[in-house]
Amino acid sequence: MKVAVVGLGYVGLSNAVLLAQQNQIVAVDISQDRVDAVNQRRCPIADADLDHYLQNRHLDLSATTDLVWASRDADYIVIATPTNYDSVTNYFDTSSVEEVIARVREINPNAVIVIKSTIPVGFTQSMCLLFSTDNILFSPEFLREGHALHDNLHPSRIVVGGKSRRGLEFAELLRQGAIDKDVEILLTNSSEAEAIKLFANTYLAMRVAFFNELDSYALHRGLESRQIIEGICLDPRVGSHYNNPSFGYGGYCLPKDTKQLLANYSEVPQNMITAIVDANRTRKDFLADHIIARNPKTVGIYRLVMKASSDNFRQSAIQGIMKRIKAKGIELVIFEPSLREEEFFGSLVIRDLDEFKSRSSIIIANRRSDNLRDVEGKVFTRDLYGVD
Repeated sequence: MKVAVVGLGYVGLSNAVLLAQQNQIVAVDISQDRVDAVNQRRCPIADADLDHYLQNRHLDLSATTDLVWASRDADYIVIATPTNYDSVTNYFDTSSVEEVIARVREINPNAVIVIKSTIPVGFTQSMCLLFSTDNILFSPEFLREGHALHDNLHPSRIVVGGKSRRGLEFAELLRQGAIDKDVEILLTNSSEAEAIKLFANTYLAMRVAFFNELDSYALHRGLESRQIIEGICLDPRVGSHYNNPSFGYGGYCLPKDTKQLLANYSEVPQNMITAIVDANRTRKDFLADHIIARNPKTVGIYRLVMKASSDNFRQSAIQGIMKRIKAKGIELVIFEPSLREEEFFGSLVIRDLDEFKSRSSIIIANRRSDNLRDVEGKVFTRDLYGVD
């Protein structure tokens, strides 16, 4: 197969590499830097498996900024462009996806378009109606930051919103590239597949919120969170996973997906979805107040990223804590190696770790690090298990 993959973020690049093991893949991105990196077999994002496959595996993969050249004779065109939640309209901004669909339909109307971007429920169906075609499918992703290719090589399930030969054929392409072949394929209607994505991420956000609120209670009452969590999680119905407290859920997917799902409930009675969204804000309020109550002169922010293996700090939970502390007039200094700027939203970025430690009265870290062992008395974190 010849497949064009539009968008070289986590989703697009991991799918491009997965499929390029057995198919001809042309990846498209508006960033010349990302295109050059892929063509030189350098990984433009932080992902160890992606880096390894690009450097060491034979891949039929090229990258370009030319959508016409990539799409004109492709069998499948995978769209993995960013869709951000728009708080004004209460929906995802899907303009990038819509633009690609419109252009691709002009370039290659026979190609099967597979949307990998996160979209509202009903979007794919509306695009099929708009363009008078049944050649647009949706296939949700269930990837972790920093482990995107790993999760494609070892998928929990493959879902394609398209009950057709084309849908099954694309699902088999994904399974063909995976290491774990014994993976369940689920073919659904497109709107049901879109709902699977939003509900799956909202469930994960709910679990994060639950253990964070447990931890808030324990912190307020002077109890040991870990003892309570372990006692609960030994129940096999709960399970000892996804239970490590944090400053809140954040990153690419959970904040926007929970808000989008809540928007989809505009005419449906609900309580829980609202509570999940509100719980994340309440957690940040509670922890910020706890830190402010210590009257620190300077608060050090150790890493803006959400996870230890990631270079992404979009919507990271620690930024919510920062804003609340800064609003009280407390000085912030930041240690974040992936930042090139000298300041981040008006706060000084310190590149020397020892200087950062000495300047900070208290250091807040969403996740523990061996780099902070020598100043453990200064560190405020809710990380109990040392995992993401």
